[in-house]
Amino acid sequence: MKGAFELIAGHPALDLVNTLDWRFRTEGPEDLLTSYDDLVRFAQESGMLKPAQIRQFRGLSGESAGARVLKRCIELREAVAEICYARLEGRRPAASSLGTLERSIQAARCRQQLCWKDGRFEWSWKENDAELPLWLLSGSASDLMLSEAVRKVRACDNPECRWLFLDTSKNHTRRWCDMRVCGNRMKARRFKARASVTTGASDRFRGRTS
Repeated sequence: MKGAFELIAGHPALDLVNTLDWRFRTEGPEDLLTSYDDLVRFAQESGMLKPAQIRQFRGLSGESAGARVLKRCIELREAVAEICYARLEGRRPAASSLGTLERSIQAARCRQQLCWKDGRFEWSWKENDAELPLWLLSGSASDLMLSEAVRKVRACDNPECRWLFLDTSKNHTRRWCDMRVCGNRMKARRFKARASVTTGASDRFRGRTS
């Protein structure tokens, strides 16, 4: 059984981007969403789906339906990723990414239904549809992009990781996706580099005076 997703981003849309792990690693990334069941599990762990809904989806989605929904979620993930990294790098997001995000959001909105609940109106979803995880994630991406929170999006300082997260720290100085993982790893790397430089300088000095 696969382990739980590391939901450190502070927003489901950013956690979705982070499901392509080690995105910038030289030897290639690792995709954590390889099946429709992975997608449903991610939606559940993110708090978007309830356990009762999970059981429904596992019975609903055939291989072709699940594969189709997963493909569209991956397209949404990569569009959100490109847009967020473009903002961080001070460049204009690709038109294709904006188009993918817009289509996903519009498709999700068309699936919403206006319902009367507890004395008021609210938007709800057709819950027995295998595409619900996609609609929920599209709505989450829309909420992020149209909110002030998007200004707080940061990327991990580990150049091979660069997981996205909302920097809600007091002074907006958070640098790592997770201090226990990338923070400690990068500290160890810098320490090793400094030790190597010191050793090299010492060796060169001994060589010159021998």
